[in-house]
Amino acid sequence: MTGATGLTLTLASEAETIRLGEDLALALRQGDWLALSGDLGAGKSTLARAFLRAMADDDELEVPSPTFTLVQSYDLRIPVSHFDLYRLGDASELDELGFDEALVNGICLVEWPEMAEDLLPSARIRLRLEHQDRGRQVTITGPETQMKRIHRVLAIRDFLNRHGYENARRRFLTGDASMRAYEKITASNGETPILMDWPKPPEGPAVLDDKPYPKVAHLAEDAYPFVAIAQYLRELGLAAPQVLDVDYDQGILLIENLGGEGVLDVSGQPIPERYRESVVCLAFLHSHEMRQDLPVGESHVHHVPDFDPTAMTMEARLLIDWHLPWKRGAPSTEEERQDYLAIWAGLIGELERAEKNLLLRDFHSPNIIWRPHESGVHRVGLIDFQDAMIGPTAYDLASIVQDARVDISKPLADQMMVDYVTLRRSLGSFDEPAFLKAWAIMAAQRNCKLAGLWVRLMQRDGKPGYMKHMPRTLGYLATALSHETLTPLREWCKKVGIELPES
Repeated sequence: MTGATGLTLTLASEAETIRLGEDLALALRQGDWLALSGDLGAGKSTLARAFLRAMADDDELEVPSPTFTLVQSYDLRIPVSHFDLYRLGDASELDELGFDEALVNGICLVEWPEMAEDLLPSARIRLRLEHQDRGRQVTITGPETQMKRIHRVLAIRDFLNRHGYENARRRFLTGDASMRAYEKITASNGETPILMDWPKPPEGPAVLDDKPYPKVAHLAEDAYPFVAIAQYLRELGLAAPQVLDVDYDQGILLIENLGGEGVLDVSGQPIPERYRESVVCLAFLHSHEMRQDLPVGESHVHHVPDFDPTAMTMEARLLIDWHLPWKRGAPSTEEERQDYLAIWAGLIGELERAEKNLLLRDFHSPNIIWRPHESGVHRVGLIDFQDAMIGPTAYDLASIVQDARVDISKPLADQMMVDYVTLRRSLGSFDEPAFLKAWAIMAAQRNCKLAGLWVRLMQRDGKPGYMKHMPRTLGYLATALSHETLTPLREWCKKVGIELPES
């Protein structure tokens, strides 16, 4: 493997050509196009077929040759158009095939790109296959951004090879709002662990005290926190994934697969039994005294950060930094800003004496695995807890009762609150009024953050899909603001024109 924007590989067999096609399906993104060159029989169609089947997660996907139709289109996780330009009569026919539109909306695979070289965009990934002894040699070059992704998926393949998964099948599982992505791995022995792809994020702009947002908000920047928290939760008797292998330097983890079921039904609605059991799991966690310093291996200790006033305020600021300007089409005034921050200073001060424990931080439907063949709290699988902090226990209960990704009905929300409070009473001393006040403050803080985060993801990061959650977020915020402690924030929202539904 050589060069920052190019590499050469030897593919010793047809199986290795297929694996390369599958790996490239994890590297390419919307707007990428792959120029496949090589003599007849060099393996272009084999690689393209493997790419498409991996993208579809369907080993039986029919992939006809586009030699005569010139293009075949596939509506997949990312739409893919497979072009074969060998029989292109005139380069100008490319417009009639809809190449530009296909590239805007998805990925293009192009065999025989030489037939329309001058009309194809120059920002391409070039892949040339050549016969070499009994195998093939492949040379890949392209723009730095795309090549960085390709080098990454090949580094993950090397990681799997080193840890006993030489012939593993890789399929995209999910991505999230961060830089993390997940793959489902199928080993030759039938095991199906999960691979977490967690490259080190770039250093963002300073937002406070010369620190970027992730450092102020205590977001994990490497794999040590995940490994430490997973080990701690398992020690308590909770169902967190076992970490099978990890490369801390590269940010690659192989973890136990807890299952594929969640807490939503096929129509995306909450399954009450599973939400209620998740709350029981949370109460069980909060009944244990937290250790803040957690060993990782023989030489590292992860100090779980505090959810301090600076971090709380920084998150709450997302509403005034992003949501309010988006809503009004103009930034907030200095007076509005100072009033808002003063209100939050007072509310956060109310939390000084609140009960504190480990916060999983994003305890909601995307991060809860339902394990029907287990019993008790083991039925609730926990993932995505690397950003855990020490803070008010009410935060995680607010996260699940007001699930940001799904509408929780009032009867179910009320029942979950009753379940939690009843169990906590039974497990020892519990100050219910203080907890409910902390719950209202934490729910408001979380929803102020989310109302701004959805806008930031759309405007800064090009991820508009999260905006569908905005009405729900504002509804949850209205519920939190109904507590008397939140009266100043409720009045401020009215004053600046943030319209909230009736709670």
